[in-house]
Amino acid sequence: MFRVLLLIAVLVVAACSKTPAQATTEAAAAPGATPAAQEPAKPVPAQLPAVLARVNGEDVTKTEFEEYVQNLEGRAGGPVPAEQRDQVYRGVLDQIVGYKLLLQESKARKVAIPDADVEARIGEIRKQFPSEDVFMQMLIQRKMTLEQIRNDARQDMAIAKLIETEIAAKAAVKPEQIQDFYAKNPDQFKQDERVRASHILIAFPEKADAAAKAQAKTKADQVLKDVKAGKDFAALAKQHSQDPGSAVNGGDLGFFQKGQMVGPFNDVAFTLAPGAVSDVVETQFGYHIIKVAEKQPSRTVPLEEVRPQVEQYLQNQNREQETEAFVKSLRSKGKVEILI
Repeated sequence: MFRVLLLIAVLVVAACSKTPAQATTEAAAAPGATPAAQEPAKPVPAQLPAVLARVNGEDVTKTEFEEYVQNLEGRAGGPVPAEQRDQVYRGVLDQIVGYKLLLQESKARKVAIPDADVEARIGEIRKQFPSEDVFMQMLIQRKMTLEQIRNDARQDMAIAKLIETEIAAKAAVKPEQIQDFYAKNPDQFKQDERVRASHILIAFPEKADAAAKAQAKTKADQVLKDVKAGKDFAALAKQHSQDPGSAVNGGDLGFFQKGQMVGPFNDVAFTLAPGAVSDVVETQFGYHIIKVAEKQPSRTVPLEEVRPQVEQYLQNQNREQETEAFVKSLRSKGKVEILI
C-alpha cells in the first residue's frame, strides 16, 4: 500500500498534493496552450508474460505489475478503458522501472531510516482506519503481514530521503523567478468582486411539507428579531444555525465570488452593504439570515498575497523536473530491459 502510493507519485513528488490555490496557479504555466498530442504507445500483449522487464537484473513480474494496475484502478474507481490500455500499462511499467532504480540506488548509498520513523509512519496509516480490527482485516484481505507493511514503508521512506537529498538544492526557487512568473501571467491573478458574509440557517428537508416549512420560517423570523434587537450575530449563529460547517465559526462563510452560492443567497449577499443584515432568504436548503461583513471589488491580487502559492508551485515544478532527470540518469547508467 505504501509502495503503490509512492509509485504513483514518484515522478511528481510533492506536486501530487497541490492545494486549490496551487492548482489555480499551475494553470498559468502555459496560458492558452493546448496539450501536446501523445504518440501512440507500443501495444501491450493481451497475455502478459511472467516477467515484463528487468532492472539491473531484477525482475518486474506480472504479479507485481497487476497489483499496481489493480490499485490504480481502485483509486480511479473503475477499470482502465480498453482504448487507453496500452498508454496506461506502458506508463505503469515505466514507473515501476523508475521505482526499482530509485530503490536500488537508495540501497547502494545505504540510506538509513530509523525504526522510530517507520513506526510513526505505520501509526499514521493505522489512524486512517476506524479500529485496529479493521486495520488487521485489511492486511488479511491483501494477504499482507505487518512486517511486510513495515518493509514497504522503510523502502518508500528511503527513496523519499534519497530524492530529497539529491534534488533539494536544485529545486530551490529564486525570488526573481517568482516575480518573473507573476509578471508573465497577469490574467491568472485577476480576482472578481468578492463578499465576506455570515449566515444563520434554519433548515428544512428537501421535500418538506407546508407545515414543516412554516415551522422553520417561524423560527427564522424569531432569530431575525433577535438580530435586529441587537443580539450578537455570531452567538446566535452558534446557537441556532443548522449549517454545521459555519455555525461553529459564528456563521462565517469567508469570502466568496458571484455564482459560488445558490441564486437567492448570492443575489442578496451582493446587494447588501457591509454591516447590513438581510431579511429571511429562502433557498432549497432552508431559511437564511445573511450578514455581510466586507466587500472586496474586483482586483489584481498583489504578488505579496500569492507569493507563497507561486513559490510552492514553482518548487513543485522544479522538483518534478529534477526527479525525472535523476531517474533518467539512473536509467542511463543501469541496464533496463523491457521484455514486452
